[in-house]
Formats: sequence, C-alpha cells, structure tokens
Amino acid sequence: MIDFEDARERMVQQILRRGVDNPAVIDALRIVPREMFLSAGMERHAYEDAPLAIGEGQTISQPYIVAVMCAEARIRPEDRVLEVGTGSGYAAAVLGRLAKRVVTVERHPRLAEEAEERLRELGQDNVEVHVGDGSEGFPEAAPFDAILVAAGSPAVPDALKEQLAIGGRLVIPIGPENEQRLVRVTRTGVDAFQDDDLGGVRFVPLIGRQGWLPAVQDDGPAGLSRRIAAAAEPLPDVDDPSFGQCFDRWGDRRIVLLGEASHGTSEFYRARAAITRRLIERHGFTVVAVEADWPDAAAYNRYVQNRSPSLSESAFRRFPAWMWRNREVWTFVRWLRDRNRSIPPSAAAGVYGLDIYNMQASISAVLAYLDAVDPEAAEIARQRYGCLTPWQDEPAGYGRAVLTAGYRTCEKAVVEQCRDLLRRQFEEDGGEGLLDAAQNARLVASAERYYRIMYYGGAESWNLRDTHMFETLEQVLQAAGADAKAVVWAHNSHIGDARATGMGRARGEINIGQLCRQRFGDDAALIGFGTHEGEVAAATDWDGDMEIKRIRPSLDGSYESLMHGTGLERFLLDLSRHPVLREELHTPRLERFIGVIYRPESERSSHYMEASLAQQFDAFVWFDRTTPVQPLSADDPHQGVPETYPSGL
Repeated sequence: MIDFEDARERMVQQILRRGVDNPAVIDALRIVPREMFLSAGMERHAYEDAPLAIGEGQTISQPYIVAVMCAEARIRPEDRVLEVGTGSGYAAAVLGRLAKRVVTVERHPRLAEEAEERLRELGQDNVEVHVGDGSEGFPEAAPFDAILVAAGSPAVPDALKEQLAIGGRLVIPIGPENEQRLVRVTRTGVDAFQDDDLGGVRFVPLIGRQGWLPAVQDDGPAGLSRRIAAAAEPLPDVDDPSFGQCFDRWGDRRIVLLGEASHGTSEFYRARAAITRRLIERHGFTVVAVEADWPDAAAYNRYVQNRSPSLSESAFRRFPAWMWRNREVWTFVRWLRDRNRSIPPSAAAGVYGLDIYNMQASISAVLAYLDAVDPEAAEIARQRYGCLTPWQDEPAGYGRAVLTAGYRTCEKAVVEQCRDLLRRQFEEDGGEGLLDAAQNARLVASAERYYRIMYYGGAESWNLRDTHMFETLEQVLQAAGADAKAVVWAHNSHIGDARATGMGRARGEINIGQLCRQRFGDDAALIGFGTHEGEVAAATDWDGDMEIKRIRPSLDGSYESLMHGTGLERFLLDLSRHPVLREELHTPRLERFIGVIYRPESERSSHYMEASLAQQFDAFVWFDRTTPVQPLSADDPHQGVPETYPSGL
C-alpha cells in the first residue's frame, strides 16, 4: 500500500529544494491529493516530478511546474483567477486553495466532465469548470486578478490581456513546443503591460482562435500531404554520417524508443543503428534494449562489451532468425564492440533483450548461475522448474496442457524461484552475473504465465508481454545507474502509444510505449517508422521459411498513403514542432503493421489497423521505398515454434 501522504511530503520537499518557497503554494500542494486526478493504475506515479498522460493528447503538468506558475502568478486569497486548460483538474484544485474564485476552461468535454467530478468530490465549490476555447478566455467572469495558461501559444492572446484587471498577472508559455518560454505579463495600466521571462518550458499547444488555429481539413488527402511535406525535414541517406545528427534534439531524453513498421526491412534497422550510434557517442546513452529474448541478447552483450572473443553461433537461431541474425544488426554490433574497446568499461554501452522468449535458455541460465554459486539452491530450482521441462522445446504446448492438467502449480514454483533470486539481488552485490540470473528467473515466471494464458485469447497475453518488457527496461536502467539513458528497438505496435490505436481503444491492450509515457512523461520520445512499398523479409506461416516479399503500395486513406503523397523519398516529421499539423493528424486513419508474417493477399484485414499517428508518436521517420534485411545465413535452422504466437509483432 502506498503512503500517499508521505509521498506528497517528499514531493513538496523536492519542490522546496528547487527554490519554490511561497508558503501558500506549498500549503496547497500539501493538501491537494494528486493521486485523485489520475486514472486507475496510475496512482503510484502521482508524486513523481513528471507530467503524466491523461488522454486526448493532454498531460497533467509536473508538480514543480504547477508550483512555479502559481508562485509567479502571485495569487492572493481575495483574487479571481482564470485557468486555461483544465486537464485533469489538479492545478485548478491547487488554485482553489489559493484564491477566492477560480474559473477554468477546457476544450475537451470528457476531460472537463472528469475534472468537475473530481473537484466536486474534494468539495471545492469555488472552482467552476467550463467547456470552450480557452484562448479567448472567459469574458463573462472578467476581469481576473490572475490568469494561468497550461498550454503553449504562438503569442500572448489579446483576449486574455484584455481580461486582466489592472495589476493582474498572466502566466503563459509562448513559442513553438520545442522553444517555449514561460512569460509573466503584468497589466500596469489600461494599455500598458510588463513582460518577464521566467525560463524555458514545454507544454502541449494552445488550440483556439487566438492560439494555434485548428487545422483546415476540407481540401482532402492531397492538401494534407502538402502540409506534411511542408513540415517534413528531408533526411540524408541512411548511411550518411550526418543522418544521426538529425535526432540530436532527443539527446536529453531518458528513453528514446525507435520503431519499425516491419521486422524485416533494412532501412529501419540501419536508421535505428545510425540514430543509436549518435545517441551513444554524443549524448551518453549506454543501454540498447531490443525486442528480443534476454539470453540471446545477453550473448550479444558479452560480445559487444568484450567479455567474449566471438559472437555465439547459438544466439538467435530460432524462428524468426533473420530478425536479429542479419548484416544490419551485425554491422552495429561490431561497431559497438570496437567503440567499447576504446573507453573505460564503466562507460561501455550494452545490448539487452526485453521480450518473453526462449524459456529453455532462461532456465539453463538460472541453473548455471546457481550451480556455480550455490549448488543447494540449484537443486531446489531444478525441482521447482521440473514441471516445466516437458515444454522447454515447445513452450506453446504448455498453454494447451494447462487447460486440462494440473500444471497450474508451476506458477507458484517459478514465482518462488524468481523471488529467491530477487531477494539475493537486494541482499548482496552479485555483479552482472546475478543481474543476468535474476532477469532470467523473472523471464521464466512471466513466460510460464504467458504460455498458459495465450490460449484463453483476449488482451491478457499481449498486456503481460509488454508489461514484462517495460519492467525489464526499468530493471536494466536501475542496474545501469540513476543517470542511465536507453534506446529501445521494437515494432511500432510496441513503441507507439497503444491508447491511440485500435489495439488499445477496442481491445484494451497496452504496450511499452504507453507505459513509458505514463512513467517518464516528456523524458521519453516515441519515434515511429513507415514505408509505402518495396520488399520485406518475412514468412507466410508460423515457423515458415523466410521469403523476400513485395510490399503492396499503401491503401488509399491510410497514413502511409498521405506520406507517399508528399513525393519525398525520406524525411523526419517532428510533430512537436508543428502543433497545428499534429492536431490534424490526431484523426484516426488506417496504419500498416507487418510483423514476421506478411500476407499481401489479405493485407487489409491482416496488417491494417486504425490509429491516431499524432497521439501514437512524438515523431515519424519515412522511407517511401524499402528493401529487405540481409540474413547472415539463408539456411539457419528454425527450432521450435515462435514464442510470440499468435501476435508475431
């Protein structure tokens, strides 16, 4: 059980240390329960000093920013205050503790309704919630002694200045999303205003008649493609040394997630490698976390960190071997090994697998570690894992058997084993070997449940898998140190916020991109990739041979067709720099997803899903025509069944 009062006090102390010491503001922050303003399941993050997503492309501002804006507005107990951008209602609740009357305006009806209900539960009857265009203020209740705007505007709206009382203060972010400054405007006379720059900030755009105008959508797909082309930043060839420089703008993030629209496209792999090289060399990233199994990625990790003389031939031999045993990955792995040789081991970057794969290898890794350090514990682990061994070579069969046999006892056994290793990790400094073994134990526990529940259908198996990947990422970051930064390589279906897709809206599925946004806020960058046509390495059936397949031109009305309509060969679309276009790209459209399986004959039903591109991603990388990855060996044996069945993404 979380002690919210204790967490709230720690948040307040952190804000005090950062220089906000207005007594009334601090008292209000101590009183208002921020956990009440978050959706179910998000409460545990309530007192982290970070913005958190609340839906509709909006966020609840980080506590420090709320405190700064309230303090800089210099609110007095007798003041009338206007807030533009109600959001979750948290800031309005804080303002209600500071002022006599608060009017707050929200343009999204759902958010306004939810905020009003939360404020009513708190008994704050001095706060009025209205739906409308906040850029035009709320003249019916003007003038106001203070106005706070929780969204960035291209300039200070005249309507808001006019609604200030003489002596009133307006606090508002000004400028494009990546260059915003927080400004305080004080009305010193009927037509006189004084501006004070309060520093750099980052807010969602203020959409409205006196903010960023809503996008015009009456000129059809061709017009939208022209607007995308105008906003697009042409990219050099993916092998050009300057390619990675275009992504320096995300070098200060904690996590940069790089997607792919298929598992078998050369340009996606080469682009991710170029971006990752740049982030490692210039921005201090040390974790490369990939949609792959932990034990096989660990073999790559030993090689890149120069703890193994050669790359293990046994790594990534299972279906789909081409996904990681390809020349594009091999080129990056060799580069990383060479770079790590030239720097201190403490600064070396590593490669880590996130996924629930290869249960057999994970069990073996746990037992090998325990055999070396604690043979008695190894024997106990063998007994616990014994009920899983019939399915180590065909783990999907475990799911079938558990429906009719008494194998549910395995769940308790593997969880006990996982807990034992985690307990060791906390009690002793076991170095990398212990981290590896603990993660393998965690993987076995998750995999046992995954194979059991995937035969029930529904969203549970997908959610378990992506939750496991996210938790693994958190564990790796924690082990790498408080300042560690990570690059994630995974399919668009994993790194694009699931809440903006049919998988989230219709099927209740979550993914690692959504979880990263909820946990890290603006400290995570989600970058998707796409293509119009070309060729891809993929299979027709599960465990089938790799084939080079022609990608059909994208369907009319899809996001891919809009990108193709720009006429540009390759480009970067940074949605944060174009808030008006981003608003237009909120509209759900078809988006293509190709996994390790590609069936062109049923492409519409097999590979397209409705999504909101602007809510999925912070940026999008486009290659109009693409080529397949080059497998290291065309006859790699495929052993067992694909353990991501039935999704293949």
